[in-house]
Amino acid sequence: MLVDTVIYARWIAPVSPHGTLLHNHAVVLNAGAIVAICSRQNAASSYSAQNEVHLDTHLLIPGLINLHTHAAMALMRGLADDKPLMPWLQQHVWPAEQALISPDFVRDSSLLACAEMLKGGITTFNDMYFYPQATADACLQAGMRANLGLVILEFPTRYASHAAEYLEKGLDAYDSWREQALISSSFAPHAPYTVSDATFEQVVTYSAQLNIGIHTHLHETHAEITESEQKYHLRPLARLANLRLLGPQVSFAHAVHLQQQEMDMLAENGCHIAHCPSSNLKLASGVAPVSECLKHRINIGLGTDGAASNNRLDMFTEMRIAALLAKGMSGDAEVLSAHQTLEMATINGARALGLDDRIGSIEVGKRADLTAIRMDALESTPVFDPVSHLVYVSGREHVSHVWVDGALQYQSGVFSGIEPQELQAIITKWQPQVARYTSGNYKG
Repeated sequence: MLVDTVIYARWIAPVSPHGTLLHNHAVVLNAGAIVAICSRQNAASSYSAQNEVHLDTHLLIPGLINLHTHAAMALMRGLADDKPLMPWLQQHVWPAEQALISPDFVRDSSLLACAEMLKGGITTFNDMYFYPQATADACLQAGMRANLGLVILEFPTRYASHAAEYLEKGLDAYDSWREQALISSSFAPHAPYTVSDATFEQVVTYSAQLNIGIHTHLHETHAEITESEQKYHLRPLARLANLRLLGPQVSFAHAVHLQQQEMDMLAENGCHIAHCPSSNLKLASGVAPVSECLKHRINIGLGTDGAASNNRLDMFTEMRIAALLAKGMSGDAEVLSAHQTLEMATINGARALGLDDRIGSIEVGKRADLTAIRMDALESTPVFDPVSHLVYVSGREHVSHVWVDGALQYQSGVFSGIEPQELQAIITKWQPQVARYTSGNYKG
């Protein structure tokens, strides 16, 4: 049988079934889909491929899924470091955005983010930012899959003046990419502290009518919770529950400060969490109770947050920190195993986005979103368990190949849809303009 591509790999971690590791197998791709997973011998005898890829020292995994980020903040990397969340937002990020954001800025910064993510094995990201059509343009050029949030706030920005205009522009963007296979959508009301009850109620209605998800920040800091208790006499999650916002179509970024009854509430309603350990640590927001959430069987994916608050769009770092924090905070070395951590970075993220029937694992019939990681570097040897190495040893510098929807979009430093000169031109154009809003003394 003639097919597009056969990938021969030393190891394959398909993610589903749980804990499976295949040795010396092949993944067969055709028309963007996975059509077979079989032994090397069966692949060689049964398929004739236009492209054969031999990964004799590699681990092949599903493409990593970044469940929470703000791609267009890549040009704000290092804008104002070593500050807590609200001063960081109010005194630096929001003024910079008010001055700079435009379709050109968002498109350029998102392309820079796409390049960084692809190079690090990320094939899909869940975004929340202004001018989502510009982000879509960057994704399509890079060949990445994205769930683009239709951001909603109450206060004016250069993008929109009030909540109704945010909704209108978001719905227009949603209509513009509905035929794009790589682009999906969710409503993205920014956070309980920036969105009113009336707007949340509208979001719930539109979500049900259009059958698209909802993604918002939740319980990121103690200050956010205190403010909600003072203003609404409720913690943010209880307020959202009263507004009928909870359900299996809803994912919450951060969820750092959760009480036991709140974990029960999330579990009972089938909600999802995007755990962003690096950002939470850097902004001193706290450490999410991942081990407790796992006991409640809450689906947890991993996110990087934006490059302005992390400062890396690096899922390898998030996997390692997530696993180590869960063990250290719980006092249980068996909490969040390497295989579970890989699931958080792949199938759990897909499940939160409602895309687990298409991506998140290496299974016949799913789309071919795949990442290959070299295991033969000096710092990676010897290899006893490649999945353990993936989480505790490997870094994004070991990513060699990335396929999205069956197309090879990155290989050994070379992008299929992005030229290095374009990225350098973007940095040269925007760096001096962003520098005016940094907390340091930029000299150029």
